[in-house]
Amino acid sequence: MASLWRKAKLALCYSVPRSMVDDDRFPQLSERVSHVSLLSQPNDAASAWMSRSSSRKRDFETCSICLATMKPGEGHAIFTAECSHSFHFHCITSKVKQGNQICPVCRAKWKEIPSESPDLDPRGGRSRVFPADIPMQNNAMMTVVRRLPSSPRNSSRHVIPLFHAAEPAVFDDDEPLGRTEASQKVNSDANGNLAKIIGIRAYPEFSSVPRTKYCNEFTVLINLKAAVTNTTQKSGEDQGLQSVSRMPRTPVDLVTVLDISGSMAGTKLALLKRAMGFVIHNMSSNDRLSVVTFSSTARRLFPLCRMSESGRQQALLAVNSLVANGGTNIAEGLRKGAKVMEERREKNPVASLILLSDGQDTYTVNGSGGNQIAPIDQLLLPLSIQDSKRSGLQIPVHTFGFGADHDSFLMHSISENSGGTFSFIETEGAIQDAFAQCIGGLLSVVVQEVLVEIECIHPSSYIQSVKAGGYSSQMMGNGRLGVIDIGDLYADEERDFLVQLNLPIESSGNHTSLLKVKCFFKDALTKESFAMEGEEVIIGRPDSSTGQEEGSILVDRQRNRLRAAEAMSLARAAAENGSLGDAISVLENCREMLVRTISAKSQDRLCVSLDAELKEMQERMASRHVYEASGRAYVLSGLSSHSWQRATARGDSTDSSSLIQAYQTPSMVEMLNRSQATLMSSPGQRLVRPGWQLNALKPR
Repeated sequence: MASLWRKAKLALCYSVPRSMVDDDRFPQLSERVSHVSLLSQPNDAASAWMSRSSSRKRDFETCSICLATMKPGEGHAIFTAECSHSFHFHCITSKVKQGNQICPVCRAKWKEIPSESPDLDPRGGRSRVFPADIPMQNNAMMTVVRRLPSSPRNSSRHVIPLFHAAEPAVFDDDEPLGRTEASQKVNSDANGNLAKIIGIRAYPEFSSVPRTKYCNEFTVLINLKAAVTNTTQKSGEDQGLQSVSRMPRTPVDLVTVLDISGSMAGTKLALLKRAMGFVIHNMSSNDRLSVVTFSSTARRLFPLCRMSESGRQQALLAVNSLVANGGTNIAEGLRKGAKVMEERREKNPVASLILLSDGQDTYTVNGSGGNQIAPIDQLLLPLSIQDSKRSGLQIPVHTFGFGADHDSFLMHSISENSGGTFSFIETEGAIQDAFAQCIGGLLSVVVQEVLVEIECIHPSSYIQSVKAGGYSSQMMGNGRLGVIDIGDLYADEERDFLVQLNLPIESSGNHTSLLKVKCFFKDALTKESFAMEGEEVIIGRPDSSTGQEEGSILVDRQRNRLRAAEAMSLARAAAENGSLGDAISVLENCREMLVRTISAKSQDRLCVSLDAELKEMQERMASRHVYEASGRAYVLSGLSSHSWQRATARGDSTDSSSLIQAYQTPSMVEMLNRSQATLMSSPGQRLVRPGWQLNALKPR
């Protein structure tokens, strides 16, 4: 037996091709191999040798890094390492340029490594980048590796990947827009109203008021709802994507500004890559994406590119190549993201920025050129984004605060000043769901530049106030006319506004005409402008009261929403001033008030959600430590959601019992369900070996 082990050790010193073993001219080699095969309990070295021997033919035919073939005559330089494993020269140089001297296959340490200029490609074709964070191969949920088709080869000229190319001085290198699908026809009802695009309804607080009664603050609810999505299946190359917008929809320009500072290393970065992979796969070939990353400085990985098959490949390769290090320069990342939008040659109708960070901005420089942190209001947004509505660009920035250490006040301020939403991602695993909910809305915009005009009809009436949240509103004509600037609406999205006006005494007649509502908007797909008028708001004016009329539940529930939002704002102000006890009392008083309303007594779902949200905020103000770790971000995300009446991710899941679900649209829910389905279908705790790829990112 000792003799057999001695011969096995001698055999392990060689790398023997199978052709030599089977050749009769090398009997001694054949004998050595046969001795090894007779060992009943081989040691680890023998197992490793036999594994390498059995896969040697595959190793020489396929590069273990890019998985492409390595056949002679294809114009690819091949590097064979000391351990006998071979790779494309450009693949292995991109891996070892960071100082890595370990074989990706057998983990042997090399004494000699290949080297070349990082910007050169010896094969004269597109380079491939080895996915970052591959050491995290023990968990499939953390892996964003995906098999990609071989890129087209062009030996006549050298092509540098977009995310390796130097940044131009002007970002006017965006890819031309694709062909938009045939414009859908606008459907009108029998009265000529554009019912299929947007709907307008008005609900008075009371249906009748005695004619001799004067009301100083009579409330009317104005409700807008965008069109219902079509479910017609798309055809062509995007059919397999099962896009939420299955009807011809408005293409989107999206710029993601991502934090890759040192604090994002490890699991956070892997989950961010996975979330970005989900976004990339769910954009259509007419949508364009650009990725900007920032740490100590900011860099544009690639210009706005259409998410065609080749565009997705480039985007996935760029995202998979990310490495986390350095500080956190949020302002520089945001400026570069805005620059991509500002300087693009062509524009898709819908444009938006997504900003994610897990830390505090530490690199913003003040006007004197020093290294001190600038005041918060100087850090917020480039002027072009702040003034986007006046310039007609309307580019909202949707911000995502990641973890307990991010600057929630800054992220909330950026979103509020741009017309975007702020989401709080408390746990690492919720980042993909948060992105999914956001793009579920962005990919379903149906109307743009929405303006609501409210005009008093009765000569003695005037508008006292318009409760519009974060939306811009103004009064004109001595209160006879009010205008609300809404902007874009997603499919199936609703907006509710409370208008308070005086109700005069009616000297004659049995009714009073109070208001008429008009809506001006642009169809996002056809770019046609429309104006439509809702029905007049008319209430009965009997001679005397027939009994105490119960107010409208619809008006009451919206009044409760505004009261809850006001309580959140007051509680936050108290907490920031150091009085958590007062903050908790404000929230408790609001909860007690909600219980006594008619909508609460009728078990209205919105009222129940508001109570649950206020209770959650109370718990997150239990101590200063808890408030600073999660309470502040949770409250700010709630305020953002109420301000724009749009869903935000909050806490550790987008399925929490807070108000999130009240603002979710069907397209958001569908995209969120798809995200959760991909996570559930991903195998967990499975060893990922070189050459074995996961398809977890590919939509089912």
